[in-house]
Amino acid sequence: MDLNFKVEARCGETQARLGRFRTTHNEVETPQFMPVGTMASVKGVDPDTLVGLGATVILGNTYHLGIRPGVPVLEALGGMHTMAHWGRSILTDSGGFQILSLAKLRKIDEDGVKFRNHVDGALLDLTPERSIAIQAAIGSDIAMCLDHLAASDAPRAEIEAAMARTTRWAARCLEARTRPDQALFAIVQGGIDLDLRSAHVDALGAMPFDGYAIGGLAVGEPIPDMDRTVEHTAPRLPADKPRYLMGVGTPRDLVESVARGVDMFDCVMPTRNARKGGLFVDRGRRKINLNNARFRMDAGPLDPSCACPTCTRFSAGYLRHLLVSKELLAYSALSVHNLHVYLSLMAEMRQALRTGQFAAWRAEWRAGIEG
Repeated sequence: MDLNFKVEARCGETQARLGRFRTTHNEVETPQFMPVGTMASVKGVDPDTLVGLGATVILGNTYHLGIRPGVPVLEALGGMHTMAHWGRSILTDSGGFQILSLAKLRKIDEDGVKFRNHVDGALLDLTPERSIAIQAAIGSDIAMCLDHLAASDAPRAEIEAAMARTTRWAARCLEARTRPDQALFAIVQGGIDLDLRSAHVDALGAMPFDGYAIGGLAVGEPIPDMDRTVEHTAPRLPADKPRYLMGVGTPRDLVESVARGVDMFDCVMPTRNARKGGLFVDRGRRKINLNNARFRMDAGPLDPSCACPTCTRFSAGYLRHLLVSKELLAYSALSVHNLHVYLSLMAEMRQALRTGQFAAWRAEWRAGIEG
């Protein structure tokens, strides 16, 4: 599916760019952060609230949804849009990340990956073709190619072999497409080896994909290595297609990666941290731990400068009480706050690009961290 991606503005001092594309369900402005809904649900946050926060794309996960509820249920219930009552876009990961995260439960060969799934130990045979079929059943607007993600500290030969396999699997994913309303993104691998990244961009860029992702980062490598790899890779990706940095990251990572030319992001960090009491404040420039006793009697908001539904209704002291008492409202309210911070940060960057002020905006935002 042609997303009709358009770059509407560029920063003259960085690689940052303002863009937009259209799926079957809605228009998406970039740079954009996509909340993660692994099991067809952004944990603790209902769809109407996500819309109110400004989310235009959410994620589902092929491995997890292929196991539960499984393809027959997905098809019977009308796919993820209908099940989740989500009228905007959905992107699905291919299951490639689980090749790394569930390494003890799988065997990999040229055909694909055989998992003994983490739920009941049943076999999930995930080939490139099967990954595309599950994503078709989910009904996502953007599907990802199945990729082989090697560990960041793996030997170069192993990373190179995984990269080459990812290229072969990408070609098979193209052949397996069945839905004309579903875009397909390829995933660039190569670890933090810049020569391998260049080679993989060249290989995948020659294929007719609708967008391109940078995979295999934020998996344990030092932050400077991640920045260097993104800075090298993103500008080499096709300029007329969306660029997606998978699984990244902190607010700082988002700002720095936008400056390096990335358009799309996802990460479990805002919701996962929230459920543990980790809250981003001051436009994402600082992080607090709500479990700290200093918040016990705090009658003020988590963040006086925040206009999210959580900060405008509840005190920090009350939210801490809910958190330490393990009340379910805490997980929802705190996730809403962190998602508001992430989505508002992206909106700030889009506005700065729109007005030609991104470099100045970035300097001001970074100064708040350094101060």
